[in-house]
Formats: sequence, C-alpha cells, structure tokens
Amino acid sequence: MIKNRTAQLIYQTIYCTLGLVGCVASLGIFDNINVIRWDFYVHFTNISNYLCIGVMLAALIQTARKKEDSYVTTAPALKFIGMLGILLTFLVFNLMLAGADGRDPLANWRVGSILFHVVLPVMYIADWFLFYERKNCRWYYPIVSAVFPLAYAVFLLIQAIILKFDSSILIPNSATPLIYPYFFVNLETLGVSGVLMWIGILSAVFVAMGYVFLGLDTILKRKNPNN
Repeated sequence: MIKNRTAQLIYQTIYCTLGLVGCVASLGIFDNINVIRWDFYVHFTNISNYLCIGVMLAALIQTARKKEDSYVTTAPALKFIGMLGILLTFLVFNLMLAGADGRDPLANWRVGSILFHVVLPVMYIADWFLFYERKNCRWYYPIVSAVFPLAYAVFLLIQAIILKFDSSILIPNSATPLIYPYFFVNLETLGVSGVLMWIGILSAVFVAMGYVFLGLDTILKRKNPNN
C-alpha cells in the first residue's frame, strides 16, 4: 500500500479527470452536442460510476488538504459500496452485455463505454488496493452494500409504475424500453419470477464479492500489521 501523498494526488486527479469525461459522454454530448440524453439516469452503469466519481473526488479533496504522507481514509463504507457496484458493472457488461445479440460492437469502443465499463472500474478497484488504509472494512459492509442494486431495482419498478408499464417508450437510438434498460429486469420477457430470480442472483453475487474483498482486506492487514 502506498502512503505517498503526491502519488495519491496524481492518481486521484487522473481518475476524476477521466470521470468528468465519462460523465459528459454519458449525456451523449460526444454523439450530438445539441442533444442531451435524458435517459442517463436509468442506467446502473452511470449511477455506479457517478457514485465512484463522487467518492474519489472527496478523496482527492482530503488528500489535497493533508500535509503528510498517509493512507486514504475517505468514506470507507461508500468506497466499499462503490467498489462492489462498479465491479458488478464491469462484470455484467463485459461478460453478458458487450457481446449480446443485436448490440453494435462499435458501441463498445466509444469513449464513454470504455471509460465507464473498463478504465474507471479497474482504476477504482486498484485505488482501494493501492492507497486505502486497511482495517476500515466492517463485517456488515457486504450486506449493507446489497441495498445499492436492490434500491436500483425498486427505482426501476417505481418508474415502470409511473409510466404505466409502457414499453413503447424507448431509450434513444435503440429498441430497448426505457422501463427495462437491461434484459434481466424485463418483466414482459422474463415474467415476475424471472426478474426476481435475476435480482436474487445478482444480489447474491454482490454480497459474495463483498466478502471476498473483506477477506482480502483482512489478509492484507495481517501481512502488513503496521498499516
């Protein structure tokens, strides 16, 4: 783990700068500067990245204010939740969505897609290993973290109710219903039981990943008891 304040400042600044570019891209400005994508809020990819960028920005401010070399300690619970969220984003997209039938392969190489699905997730997780103080993880973090994807699922349900489950309202430039941004939340194709099954699977994966990181945190702490 790295205590060096300068290294932290450089890393956090690069991340936040790339994050800003990703946020602009998520609004569709690089595709058409005159049209803002109003559907940005329905994508878990965007929401998880926005959370991580916020946590990293707070860490950058903390690092800029401190005078000495020390580990990063900013909002460890939010850091942990964001890490699991961004890892889920990385895995689901690259393993399930990137090569899905009907998806334009070139879309995977857009600036926003590369940043939000690959570069920023990898950098955010690496930041936890490189700069964050060990010992701050609590046993309940993985369980509490599951609230994040579950809250997202509830949000999509509320939106579907408000829009009267009208699947004719599409995400711009796609054939995907606004109320079902991902196939595993599509009530029309999977039914209630299918959607609940997927939510259960993803929530279980979320918690399991959390305990993996919790275990790694414990192991790293034991190997470096002075950190």
